[in-house]
This record gives sequence, structure tokens and C-alpha cells, in this order.
Amino acid sequence: MLLLIAGTCLVAFVLLLYMLSPLISPKPLALPGAHVVVTGGSSGIGKCIAIECYKQGAFITLVARNEERLLQAKKEIEKHSINDKQVVLCISVDVSQDYSQVENVIKQAQEKLGPVDMLINCAGMAVSGKFEDVEVSTFEKLMSINYLGSVYPSRAVITTMKERRVGRIVFLSSQAGQVGLFGYTAYSPSKFAIKGLAEALQMEVKPYNVYVTVAYPPDTDTPGFAEENKTKPLETRLISETTSICAPEQVAKQIVKDAIQGNFNSSVGSDGYMLSSLTCGMSPVTSITEGLQQVVTMGLFRMISLFYLGSFDNIIRRCMIERTKYGTADKTA
Repeated sequence: MLLLIAGTCLVAFVLLLYMLSPLISPKPLALPGAHVVVTGGSSGIGKCIAIECYKQGAFITLVARNEERLLQAKKEIEKHSINDKQVVLCISVDVSQDYSQVENVIKQAQEKLGPVDMLINCAGMAVSGKFEDVEVSTFEKLMSINYLGSVYPSRAVITTMKERRVGRIVFLSSQAGQVGLFGYTAYSPSKFAIKGLAEALQMEVKPYNVYVTVAYPPDTDTPGFAEENKTKPLETRLISETTSICAPEQVAKQIVKDAIQGNFNSSVGSDGYMLSSLTCGMSPVTSITEGLQQVVTMGLFRMISLFYLGSFDNIIRRCMIERTKYGTADKTA
């Protein structure tokens, strides 16, 4: 009898949630004619996002440090125009150093292409290494680029978005911003910080019809990833090899899709979905279905995650044993 009552209550609760779902689901953002600013847009995921938005009729402002790569990206993006009115504007600036410069850059972009409808924060970099081997300056550098490099552009567009009652802000975190991994003691914290910023900001701006998306891409085949691999510790590399490398175009399409819909989380693949559910915590949801899926899958995903963590520990332990063995051999010799 108690089971029947509990089941009935659960069904009634689910039906109520579905009835309320339209009240919390944002209206999709129309990209044709919209002004999209992409930081770190001269290569990798950022450039692919710019191309994807351009294909859908958006006007693009690319922001990055390297002018030569910016111009190359501009030419590549312009090949995908769908009408002769579209424009790709390039501005060279370091978004992590001086807020006043970033603010001026955003003002310039808005004077030329109109108010910013969507901001994509892709500027960032990864450096891996054992905690004691990483220079202290590297911790400061990564926090500046990966965290403040997202704070400054967002701060520069948020007032206008709130006044217009429309906008999207996308933050690029990482799967290493959902779970701390060997070799990422400098990188992971800078990406974990993004989630805290996004959750707090979303609570502030939601009443103004402005929505925040946090993207958690896996290892992606980009120039930055190739550069990181040159100095990646063996343990980190072996852990990374337990999952496949994604194409930047695939990641970009998913991010743009989630941003348009106003989804808070954006992930790719089954591992990404599992991590997003596991680490959702008090994160906002943009549909009741999403919330229910998280509730239902949490226990199962936690069991699976324990298997992953165990396998990672085994990798690290084996590497330590091998190093100890060869180190002893060297001393003996």
C-alpha cells in the first residue's frame, strides 16, 4: 500500500514538473543577424564556433592576441557566409591583462556591429606537470588567462545584455574543470573557477532573460592540445588516452546548440554527459527533464566513476613503480 502511494505521488510530482517546465525553459536565441563575439577565436574550438555561428547568419567579432592568425581565421570564416551583409570583425587584444582595454574593444565592436547578443569565452591555455615541477608563475598565468580572461569580456557586455533583456554568455571550461587529474594542479583550478563564476552569474542575470552556458569539452584536436602534449607527464598522457580525442567542429556545434537553447551545461559524448550529471551539484537546469535525468542517473554514474578513479590510480601506481625500478637500476649501475 505504501509503495502504491509513493508511486502515485512520484507520478503526480513528475507530471507537475512537466507542466511547469515551459516556465523555466528559455526561448531560443535567433542567430541570423545576431552579433557574436568570440575570444580566442583565431584557432581551435573558438574558430570553429565562429564558423558555426557564421553559417547560421551571425555577425562575428573575433578577439585574440595574434593579428596574423586573426586575419587568417577571418578569411576562413568568410568562406561560410550565407548572405552578403555578414561581417567578420577582427580585434587584437589580450583579454586577461587590462580590463579597460577589453572594455574599449567591446565598445568598438558594438559601435560597428551593434550590441553583443552572444559572447563566447574561448581564450585559454593548458599547462600540465607535477605540482612541485610547475613554476609558481604558471599558476598565476593560468588563473589570469583561463579565469580573468573570461571575467573581463563578460563584465564588459553584461550591462547592455541586461538592459536589452536578451543575451547569452558561454564559458569554456574543460572536463579537467569537473574532475581534478594528475598533472593538472595548475590547469584544473583555473577551470573549476569558471563553474563557480557561471553559477553565481546565472542566478543574477536569469531574471533579465540572459542565460549562461558552461562548456566542458574533452581532449580536442586543436593546436593548443598539440602544444600541451609536448610536455605532458606520462601519467597524464596515459589517463588522457582512456578516452578518444574529439574533433573541434563536433565540440563547436554542440556548444553553439546548447548556447542557443540557453542550456547551462554543454558536454560532448557519453563521458561528458556522465561527468555533467555527476558534478551538477547546485547548478541550474533549463528543463525539468534535465533535472530528473540527473536525479535518476546520479547513483549509477557514481559507481561508474569509482571504476574510472580506480583505473587512474592503477596507472599512476604503475608509473611510480617503473620509475622506482629504473631509478634503483641506475644507482646500482
